[in-house]
Amino acid sequence: MEKGILEIVSSMYADNWRPEYIVGVTRGGLIPAVKMSHYTGIKMHTLDVRLRDGNTQEHNAWMSDDASAGKKILVLDDINDTGETFQWIHNDWNVTHESNVKFAAIIDNVPSKFDVDYTSIEINKAEDPAWIVFPFEEWW
Repeated sequence: MEKGILEIVSSMYADNWRPEYIVGVTRGGLIPAVKMSHYTGIKMHTLDVRLRDGNTQEHNAWMSDDASAGKKILVLDDINDTGETFQWIHNDWNVTHESNVKFAAIIDNVPSKFDVDYTSIEINKAEDPAWIVFPFEEWW
């Protein structure tokens, strides 16, 4: 997890891109976002979008307003599996200035219908449909 976060941060900095804040997507993106925030010193906010877990969607109008105003925002999740969560955010925020809002996932499923800007690990669940268990999901 930490290695993946550092690889994403390195890629962002190599692109000379630094967000004004990081958005951790509930639930899986929260721990990576907190860790990235502590590592970089960039503030972090949360957004609750759980399409798989009961179709919960939260509209944070101020984040959408920030995106429209050109603020640099990184939206971070643990995995870009189907792409539906990132696509929902992209559509909800009406992202048109794609250079200022970027999307990142520690793990990117290549067949996903959404292309992330930054990732650490690429997998292909069409070839190997394994279920990913993150360290924070099985602590007991």
